[in-house]
Amino acid sequence: MGDFGKVLTAMITPFKEDGSVNYDVAAELAAHLANNGTDTLVVCGTTGESPTLTWDEEYQLFVQVLQAVAGKAKVIAGCGSNSTKEAISATQKAAKIGVHGTLQVVPYYNKPPQAGLYQHFQAVAQACPDLPVLLYNIPGRTGQNLSAETVARLAEINNIVGIKEASGSLDQASEIRRLTPPEFQIYAGDDSLTLPLLAIGAKGVVSVASHLVGNQLQQMIQAFSAGKTQVATQIHLQLFPLFKALFLTTNPIPVKKALKLQGWEVGSTRPPLCEADPEVSHKLEVVLKELSLM
Repeated sequence: MGDFGKVLTAMITPFKEDGSVNYDVAAELAAHLANNGTDTLVVCGTTGESPTLTWDEEYQLFVQVLQAVAGKAKVIAGCGSNSTKEAISATQKAAKIGVHGTLQVVPYYNKPPQAGLYQHFQAVAQACPDLPVLLYNIPGRTGQNLSAETVARLAEINNIVGIKEASGSLDQASEIRRLTPPEFQIYAGDDSLTLPLLAIGAKGVVSVASHLVGNQLQQMIQAFSAGKTQVATQIHLQLFPLFKALFLTTNPIPVKKALKLQGWEVGSTRPPLCEADPEVSHKLEVVLKELSLM
């Protein structure tokens, strides 16, 4: 249940000059990503600026992206919320239009204890029992870490199929792998940790860099899976400056700037995020040119 492949792109949300969602560019970008290394698109996650999107905008993005990549890639709908009731409602609505799974972030700001986290994800999963659920642990943004022990308990629920692990801790990822069955899918939540996490049993990555180097990431993961670890390491080290450049400031500010440098009309970020400053823009331009990406 819920095989999402190896490279999942945490897709940005394009905006027009007036700040409204640019659904046409979203569809165009989604199709481009599906043709360039992306197995699954994660729509309306952190990189998609979900905190400043309305539920109606998110729903419309799910519809547009599903149509754009039909038969080419899967679509995971970011329907997480710090309100269990809201998360359930949004997930049920997305499930009805045929998304292939849902990304559910650790509830932010209200900082529930582990028992509350378990009950939250359990409730969402049980509300849509036929929809694969991917947990999303990113304590740097939510203020609370989803423990390996809680992940292991949640993995016992039939449709909770994996986790985007973005704690930055290799120890935590190792413990999750140790405590969960082999079919439970672990995805790196940081591009720079993809290769290290593959070594401890991860399946792939929910990537930002795949907007730019999706095919190379596929090659790296496939090389590792085939036992060609030196080739995988070489690709990782070649892409490492890009991985770091895309997080010089708050995501998705740098990746949107990088896409604009490539000619994509993705617009700005929504306030309170802002444009990349000249220093970040310059460093991005240098890295993109070094990798022949512009």
